[in-house]
Amino acid sequence: MTHKTKWLAFAPAGLLTIGFGACLVQWASSLKEKGEPTAKWVGAGTLALVVLNSGVSLFGQGVVERVLHEVREKGPAAVVVDELPQAEAS
Repeated sequence: MTHKTKWLAFAPAGLLTIGFGACLVQWASSLKEKGEPTAKWVGAGTLALVVLNSGVSLFGQGVVERVLHEVREKGPAAVVVDELPQAEAS
């Protein structure tokens, strides 16, 4: 599997998982507002944070794969030079 393929898999999967985790956080908070037993909303909140953090991790891996793809395609010197701010002409 190439770095580009991994990047194109991890980044969207991470974004979807982050969104799902954010929805679960809201669900857990609504359980608390409704007066559900503490064990229920704490468990739901814990699950929500696990899903949210998993999404951040997946997205982060997508960023890593993107950088590795760029380095492999352009070479390390080209990536560093592309990221330097351009000096404005005076």
